[in-house]
Parts: sequence; structure tokens; C-alpha cells
Amino acid sequence: MKATRLHIRQLRRSLDPRTQREHSVALARNLKRTPEFTRSRRIAFYIAADGEINPAPLLRIALEHGKRCFLPVLRRSHLNHLWFIEYRANDILRPNRFGIPEPDIRHRILTKPWSLDLMLTPLVAFDDACHRIGMGGGYYDRTLSYLHHRHCWRKPMLIGLAHECQHIRFIEQHPWDIRMNIIATEHRIHRCTQG
Repeated sequence: MKATRLHIRQLRRSLDPRTQREHSVALARNLKRTPEFTRSRRIAFYIAADGEINPAPLLRIALEHGKRCFLPVLRRSHLNHLWFIEYRANDILRPNRFGIPEPDIRHRILTKPWSLDLMLTPLVAFDDACHRIGMGGGYYDRTLSYLHHRHCWRKPMLIGLAHECQHIRFIEQHPWDIRMNIIATEHRIHRCTQG
């Protein structure tokens, strides 16, 4: 998995800025019409880094349609877990310990993931069964571990965002891995197979 992660990260970083922008706009066009997006009122986004497909055009659409948008933040007191803070268009973002911009946590209400309708997640690679390889830190898997008890928890719907070139044939799963419900790329919406 380490070699696959390295190879796909290099592949997505090799996309030139124009291609990156085109993919982001096409992703927004593909996803904005889906029932998962149109019905959701509270949506978690992310700030793209390391060649990840950028959800910023979709974030603008969500804000224009009056949806409440959230960004992940790292909490020192809850290591390796994510919490979410509502994002407003004029918010100032500051780099976290990995250099990824996030909202200032001071004087803000932290939102738990199960209160969100939809979570858009970055990923390194995905397969036809909506398994994902992340960056290796396990932040999303740990944050969403409660979803292993799906009979109790239904939210949020999970959509992984990626460039189509991040699609691979098969990803071996571990018991702690959280599978996406859908993968969205610049080319299509992947409604996932069982596996």
C-alpha cells in the first residue's frame, strides 16, 4: 500500500494547474446535481493540498445555495481525530501543524461529524467498491469509526473526491477502514459496487 500511495500522490501532483482547475470545475458540475448534494443542508468540505482535487468551486455553490459548510480542524486534546467548524466566506484560515489551512478554533463552536448530512473527503486512491487509501494518518477513519455501527448511525453520507487517475483496481481493506458511499471525479459519479 505504501508504494501505491507514493505512486498515486506523485501522479496527482504531476497534474498541471490548468488541468487541476478544469477537474475541480468538472467535479462541481457533476456533483451539484446529485440528490446527495442537493438534499444536504450541512456539508463538510476540505482544503485541497498535495495535488488533491479542489472542492472550492463546489463550496462556493453550496454557500450560494444557503447550505451550511464546515471544514475539518485538528484538536490537540483529541489527537488524530477531526472536528468541524462552520466556514463563512470571509473566514481567515491558518495553517495547522501539517501546513493545511483551517479555521481558527478560538471562540468557535466545534461540530461533531454525526451532526453533518454530507462529508466530502480527500483520498489518495479508490477502487470500484468505494474503498479508499488516505494519506496514512488515519484521521478520517478514526473520526468516522462510529459508522462501523451503522444500525445506530446514519450520518453523514460519505463522498470521496478524486481525480479519475486515482482510480485503481483493488484496495485491500483493514477492519478499521471506513468505506465511502460514493466517489466523485471530474469524469463521473462512481456508484459503488459491493466488495
